[in-house]
Amino acid sequence: SPTNKLEVGYIQIHSSSVLLFIFLNSNKLKKALVFLFFFSDLISVITANSVDPDTIFANNEMSLRDIEIYGFDYDYTLAFYSSHLHTLIFNIARDILVTNHRYPEGLRKYEYIPSFAVRGLHYDVQKALLMKIDAFHYIQLGTVYRGLHPVPDEEVIAMYEGCHVPLEIMSDFYGKSSHGHTMKQFMDIFSLPEMTLLSCVNDFFMRHNIDYEPVHLYKDVKEAIRDVHVKGIMYRAVEADIEKYICYGEQSHAVLKKLSAQGKKMFLITNSPFDFVDRGMNFIVGKDWRDLFDVVIVQADKPSFFNDRRKPFRRVTDKGVLLWDRIHRLEKGQIYKQGNLYEFLRLTGWRGSKVLYFGDHIYSDLADLTLKHGWRTGAIIPELRKEIKIMNTPEYVHMMTWLQSLTGLIEQMQVHRDPTSRAVVEEWIKEREAMKPHTKDIFNAQFGSLFRTYHNPTYFSRRLSRFADIYMASISCLLNYDFQHTFFPRRTPLQHEASYWPEHGSAGLGASSPAPQDQSRV
Repeated sequence: SPTNKLEVGYIQIHSSSVLLFIFLNSNKLKKALVFLFFFSDLISVITANSVDPDTIFANNEMSLRDIEIYGFDYDYTLAFYSSHLHTLIFNIARDILVTNHRYPEGLRKYEYIPSFAVRGLHYDVQKALLMKIDAFHYIQLGTVYRGLHPVPDEEVIAMYEGCHVPLEIMSDFYGKSSHGHTMKQFMDIFSLPEMTLLSCVNDFFMRHNIDYEPVHLYKDVKEAIRDVHVKGIMYRAVEADIEKYICYGEQSHAVLKKLSAQGKKMFLITNSPFDFVDRGMNFIVGKDWRDLFDVVIVQADKPSFFNDRRKPFRRVTDKGVLLWDRIHRLEKGQIYKQGNLYEFLRLTGWRGSKVLYFGDHIYSDLADLTLKHGWRTGAIIPELRKEIKIMNTPEYVHMMTWLQSLTGLIEQMQVHRDPTSRAVVEEWIKEREAMKPHTKDIFNAQFGSLFRTYHNPTYFSRRLSRFADIYMASISCLLNYDFQHTFFPRRTPLQHEASYWPEHGSAGLGASSPAPQDQSRV
């Protein structure tokens, strides 16, 4: 209409593309212009550069030609477990609470909820709140749960006097709540049943108006979960029905065979007991599995293994008998218990960046190795496969592309102060805020993605990028690469840097080191 106020502006989005848009009173028309000039073209570019879930991603440049020794954790690194295991852990720990700690019988009605929690969440022990925190210690509103129900944002802000969690009450270096730290971070995959059980017990007490001490509840659940492992209940159950609980064994076997064929040295350091590991590795590899490894260490007690110099190695017989002789060398075919990394380094000479160690626990498996000893580290993140598949869907691509477009429009046009322009920008801000919950729910209805809050990286992502040189969905991703391959992290521009190169995968969705069959994308 000739009576409508016109104002012309420019915004640079996606490399050198320039989008011309017109401020009119009709926000729908402006959005249509955005789609017409930009959106559909960008969608096709991003879709064509979808991410391969079998890619290995790099935080730090690393070449496999420099790696001579490969080390592995066992659980969720060589042995991958089915969802039945989490149900088993939950049920046993729940029953321990009722039987040993005299918790109400009504708790037995609660079942494990596989889709409830995600790894990397923080738990406020004193307030009995489960939440997701970003890399800057800010709580992601909408992800704070008391029991099985969300806490209103206003209540969260009132309790914490905002959204920021001070450093002094955050979890300690290993994610534990100790020495005044009131937050516990759940970092390993085995913690999913623990988070769910905590939430279920909290839910029961609140539903029945039972007064309870949150600190006691946390400690009791922690002890019940520990008993499932330490007392061997879980181990015996898995050994009795190995095919029900272990999956993808042939892929781990293929990786070990490939490394052995290339003459690489290999070792295993796990916290699990020998009988359990032996039963699992017999299933995954065969009875000769020990022939593949130069050193096997069980019940290592990580992360203490990497720091405590006092514990010597002790040899274990095939029957599980502990021998008392002093260990002067670590021999192939033998099984060793406990020990410490300093003695391991002295006896093997395997030091520095020629060693690559894989594990699923960012703190217990990887942190000390990269910070104190200079080993290269690889994180196994099974959740990657599911999240990447979601990221590759048209729904997610459309949603994130429009969200980024809105953000760019708001950033560029907020300088216009006339009433009409301000009204339009306010509409865009409201639409952007309304979209945020959808970017969370598409991954997990309660807590969203393991790797991001609405926009910032999660606290989990921050630790992953610091302690892991590379990360991948499973150890089988190594099968896609030869031993001359170099993994390069993307050179993502810092906030003050210009973007000189189009990133792999355009809008930040591309892989940092695609599998060789996909390198035409780079």
